[in-house]
Amino acid sequence: MKTKTLKSNLLLLLAAAIWGIAFVAQRVGMDHVGPFTYNGVRFALGAFSLIPLILYLDNRAKSDGNYKEGIKDDLRAGFLVGLVLFIAASLQQIGLLYTSAGKSAFITGLYIVLVPLFGIFLGQMCRINTWLGVILAAGGLFLLCITDSLTIEKGDLYELAGAAFWAVHILLVGYFTKKVDVLKLSFFQFITCSVLSTGTALLIEKITLNSLLQAAVPILYGGICSVGVAYTLQVVGQKNAEPAQAAIILSMETVFAALGGWLIIDENLGIRGVS
Repeated sequence: MKTKTLKSNLLLLLAAAIWGIAFVAQRVGMDHVGPFTYNGVRFALGAFSLIPLILYLDNRAKSDGNYKEGIKDDLRAGFLVGLVLFIAASLQQIGLLYTSAGKSAFITGLYIVLVPLFGIFLGQMCRINTWLGVILAAGGLFLLCITDSLTIEKGDLYELAGAAFWAVHILLVGYFTKKVDVLKLSFFQFITCSVLSTGTALLIEKITLNSLLQAAVPILYGGICSVGVAYTLQVVGQKNAEPAQAAIILSMETVFAALGGWLIIDENLGIRGVS
């Protein structure tokens, strides 16, 4: 395995671990604040956490004579990716109001199948193991989402819709990392998602200082670790990884989410979910 590929895979795996635990933080955070408030604040924190690194790297590039003037391409790419991120993150956050962290992560992980399937429309060939993955994922979704009364819970539908947008997000990140500055892409997508989330929260949710303080720990983890660190690791890691390969590694977040839900907030998927 090439060194660059191995490094990318490790970065993506680390991102998956951080995101897995973030499902627990998101669930706990919404005991105090609404889903759009949580996303608005955490993505703002994630964006601001990148500013020192961006300034440092820009100054170093200027001293080395490698600085590229202009950020229009970064801004346009960041807005488009951020718009998809807003939709995906909102659906995921709302879904967590009605389902467990581990179950949410498993359903969200269906992007492992959707990424290569969507790639067909971009001219990417779909191999036989992808179709096997479709069958396995469909079986897993049935075990996780279908109750004894043969019904699908409302939270599951939100998470399933979100999985489609996470797949689009992975494809867009894979495309733009080859064309723009990866850190500025991260920064502008976070800002876009934060502005859209905050605007929505101001319209439909009640925001108080006390509720924000009560949710401070999960918001800080979600903002600095899940957004500032993990999403940036995704962007950097996908620079040298194929979207389908990245999706496979990132889907490991489901394992970390289930483990984190069990260890931290005593969630249990049950025998069917674990199997």
